[in-house]
Amino acid sequence: MAESTNSSAVRSTGGRSLRNAVLLFILISAIPLAIIVSLERSAAGFTYQTRDWFRECAKWDPDGLRFLASTFLGGGVVQIPAGDAASGALVERAAVSDPDVAGNASLGIAVDRSRGRLLVVYADLWGFRSSAVAAYDLGSWARLFLTRLSGPGDGASFADDVAVDEDGNAYITDAKGNKIWKVGLNGELVSTIISNVFIQRKEWYYNLVGLNGIVHHPDGYLLVIHTASGHLFKVNTASEEVAVVRVRGSLLMGDGMELVSPTKLVIAGTPSARLVESFDGWETANVTGRYIGPVHRIASSATVKDGRVYLNHIVGAGITKRTHVMAEAIF
Repeated sequence: MAESTNSSAVRSTGGRSLRNAVLLFILISAIPLAIIVSLERSAAGFTYQTRDWFRECAKWDPDGLRFLASTFLGGGVVQIPAGDAASGALVERAAVSDPDVAGNASLGIAVDRSRGRLLVVYADLWGFRSSAVAAYDLGSWARLFLTRLSGPGDGASFADDVAVDEDGNAYITDAKGNKIWKVGLNGELVSTIISNVFIQRKEWYYNLVGLNGIVHHPDGYLLVIHTASGHLFKVNTASEEVAVVRVRGSLLMGDGMELVSPTKLVIAGTPSARLVESFDGWETANVTGRYIGPVHRIASSATVKDGRVYLNHIVGAGITKRTHVMAEAIF
């Protein structure tokens, strides 16, 4: 079992609640009410009831017939059974609440279907002092490992998203430090992929949010988006060589990603999600489609269910009840 850690907790619940309220107000108040109403009505897909305002990443679990979503500021994972989808009455249920990472944000998740487990990324949202990844059994939610990726004294970091290869290795992006951690099947920290290629522009604002969404391609390499600059990278997992994918079209503010097929990649983001296609092994690519959904909710991740693409949105809505949206992205 890999090293376990009690990650840094946010000490003031009152202060955290105030920051959350301010953040939510800023995000929503900038968009006219009429536009919000129109976007809400036009969004097709799934809505589900929650207890909180934020849900960061959602993935479809085909064996469990459910969506799984990270609760972001709640620091855990919930499950949304899809059995009642026809009636529209989807309600989340608790899944993972790990006391060893209490006070940290839960971010990217990945369903490792062949091994029946869920990978979850954790990070210190406010101080950038710690990052970790954990694996949980999809049936019992028993923790399989918890691996510290960085801690106090290691420099600022922010673990953001995770992908899993065919051997069970996990790859976790650092949106603050622009690197990728590789963690082995049993939770051992194998290596850290660092490259000057990841930083195409040196200005601080081009690296405010760095490496973010990540997927593992069946041909044995990684595709990774750099949010603030819009660059897409191809990473050889054997040699750790990094190359820039030459993309025709903008990927600025790209976030979570999902492969629809070996040649098609969906990148969530605001103001639009993008469909990107490549027919030369991701040496070059073209943006071939865009989807603008409920932008006020901020699309943060993508998943595929029954061949259809759904975008999870971070921000919930409602007064007495919170609702979240997984909008179907039609390109």
